[in-house]
Amino acid sequence: MSQNTLNARPYTGYVLKRYPRFSETFVVNEILAHERVGLQIDIFALGPVEESHFQDGISRVRAPVTRLADKQRNTESLWLLLQRACRELPHFATRLARVSHPNVHELAQAIMLALAVNERGIQHLHAHFATRAATVTRLAALFSGVSWSFTAHAKDIYYPYETSTEIEGKLRDAAQAITVSDYNLSWLRQRYGDSARRAMRIYNGIDLAQFCWQVPENRPRHLFAVGRLVAKKGFGVLIDALHLLHQRGEAFHCTLTGEGPLRDALLTHIARLGLSQQITLTGSRPQPEVIAAMREAAMVVAPCVVSEEGDRDGLPTVLLEAMALGTPVISTRVAGIPELVSNLETGLCIEPNDPHALADAIQRLFNDPSLSVALSVQARMRIERDYDIDRNSARLREVFTTAAAYPA
Repeated sequence: MSQNTLNARPYTGYVLKRYPRFSETFVVNEILAHERVGLQIDIFALGPVEESHFQDGISRVRAPVTRLADKQRNTESLWLLLQRACRELPHFATRLARVSHPNVHELAQAIMLALAVNERGIQHLHAHFATRAATVTRLAALFSGVSWSFTAHAKDIYYPYETSTEIEGKLRDAAQAITVSDYNLSWLRQRYGDSARRAMRIYNGIDLAQFCWQVPENRPRHLFAVGRLVAKKGFGVLIDALHLLHQRGEAFHCTLTGEGPLRDALLTHIARLGLSQQITLTGSRPQPEVIAAMREAAMVVAPCVVSEEGDRDGLPTVLLEAMALGTPVISTRVAGIPELVSNLETGLCIEPNDPHALADAIQRLFNDPSLSVALSVQARMRIERDYDIDRNSARLREVFTTAAAYPA
């Protein structure tokens, strides 16, 4: 293999369960960083779009999107797909005989993806999340003979799915498995042992040019929280903490932005505690509005918890964005968050599920402007050091290049 081949950037297919998704800003950041240096990318989406709001960066993505049919409606179309694969994919019948996969819809998507890889000359496949996207990518790589990798984030690692996601086999078979925190990496290695020996950590990142730092001075007593309205975000704990602050006579307003299945329950909780004047639920908002709200807030709070099922946040992008902007952050010791939010250094980091500790932290930031400034300065330095998307995506491209040069 020549050095020129090793240095070439491989034509890469990104495989996602859904694209775009409002909550997956990190995927868009990554793709845009690749495109800035000329990596050719095609995006493959396995399911339909379900959301009405998307990140501003979506409009800057140049990669074409191919939506693979997510259901097989009749046996005739599946048979035609198999016949085409036998004609166009070398050794397909032999490779198919090695597969024992019970989901015909995922199997068909893998064949469609392999055919697209073969037709377009794609050299490497990368999946985000270790669940369906990695399942289809693993099979497609086998059928097409190209290399593949995947990034595991949070729910795909920790949630107890009824049907096995075969993550151990994926860790073993992929050219490279990547995860987004040292916490995740340690957990995978403890859980899966030798199968995870080649897994590596590459942090998510943001485009620092899009987030200019501003000193957090003379801001109103306004705190901002954003995320899907689901259990692991801990917004119920935040409401309880704000009730304590209200009882202490502290003046404040909180904006909570996002949609999700807990919306009605959170609204009921707010009303029951008499906080309807202090807390506003806005629903989803376009990313420029979210960034503007973070920039103007006295603090951003991400009160993450571990859900009853074990689901947890890996490393919320909102924390990266707020810290880059200069807005002080409060979060919890869940998963990889302490790698980013070091208590009393780059933010305030408390134990999860503790409304009293959260109320104390919010009150402290409201009433200690010098601490807010000090945390803001050090937070921006941490983001520049560890979470620059251009630097981190370059590491990922090295993975793609090495894998594509030596496909299995």
